[in-house]
Amino acid sequence: MRIEEIDKNLKVETSIQKDDIIWLSPKDAPISIHGLCEIDKDMPYHRLPEDVAKNTNPGVLGLMWHTAGGRIRFATNSPYIAIKAVMNECGTMPHITKAGQSGFDLYHYVNEKQVYVGTFMPVSGPTKGYESCINVKPEMNTYNINMPLYDGVKELYIGLAKDAEIAPAAPYKYEKPVLYYGSSITQGGCASRPGNAYQGFIERKLDTDYINLGFSGSGRGEEAICQYMASLDVSVFVCDYDHNAPSVEHLKNTHYPLFKTFREIHPETPVVFVSKPDFRGDADSIARRAAIYETYRIAKENGDDNVYFIDGELLFAGEFRDSCTVDGCHPNDLGFFRMGMVIGEAVKKALEK
Repeated sequence: MRIEEIDKNLKVETSIQKDDIIWLSPKDAPISIHGLCEIDKDMPYHRLPEDVAKNTNPGVLGLMWHTAGGRIRFATNSPYIAIKAVMNECGTMPHITKAGQSGFDLYHYVNEKQVYVGTFMPVSGPTKGYESCINVKPEMNTYNINMPLYDGVKELYIGLAKDAEIAPAAPYKYEKPVLYYGSSITQGGCASRPGNAYQGFIERKLDTDYINLGFSGSGRGEEAICQYMASLDVSVFVCDYDHNAPSVEHLKNTHYPLFKTFREIHPETPVVFVSKPDFRGDADSIARRAAIYETYRIAKENGDDNVYFIDGELLFAGEFRDSCTVDGCHPNDLGFFRMGMVIGEAVKKALEK
């Protein structure tokens, strides 16, 4: 279909120098939104229903507006793709790039595999949004735009040439999403750009949709978030909140109940348990790992063959292990790549099973 047939009236003020540009909302077909809650046209983009967040903890209530794991997908033969975003903050934390915190990055498909095209780069300094344009080949292709990891997006417009064709994106091989729950590491801190969070590597390697419910400092396994996650129709559940449990006792008291809540609704959905990647060999790290393994052990003892355990000590394994983080805790791109390969292997086994 021609873009001009979709919405002839959408006008967006822009400084992008393209005489034939027309702006579309991702909330309108044939563009599709992935990894976020069903979006009301008048609401900012978000990952969690507000009533669930309010009953979880204040950190989740704030971070639900961050678009980590959100993706915009469509097919077009436009010679360029532009974005115009109205943001919440567009600031810069000291240990993450602005492209990772507030940027969008673009992929297209080559031989049925996603390949990086470029980054819609935020501008320097504090701002409430920005616009950016990337030139591409004028050939029909499916595009995937990864949304910011640590910023909120109030409004987003996709700019394409008005004479171009637009169509739905090619479907994922695995359309039922993988669910990830956990900490700032799960949310994507501190990937250099959105597509380099570990779930992005898994998405591209396996061609699978996903939902990112990582909440920086706030993934604590409360009942409200457990019940919500159990309500979702997912292919695999990756449980990765070790870092945010305030103590070993908290982890012991919440980890198995979280699994039990999920398993009661999803008796056969594979569950992958992950302990923290920056394992230090100290008593606290060992006790935390043991608490997570205990949930796995009990499940196996009860005859559950759809559970997997990943020892976090193995996530950064190999030469230059010490080069896998930006601060001794949060992974850089090397760390996330290694996490993606290890966790991805478990997800692959679960999906194929």
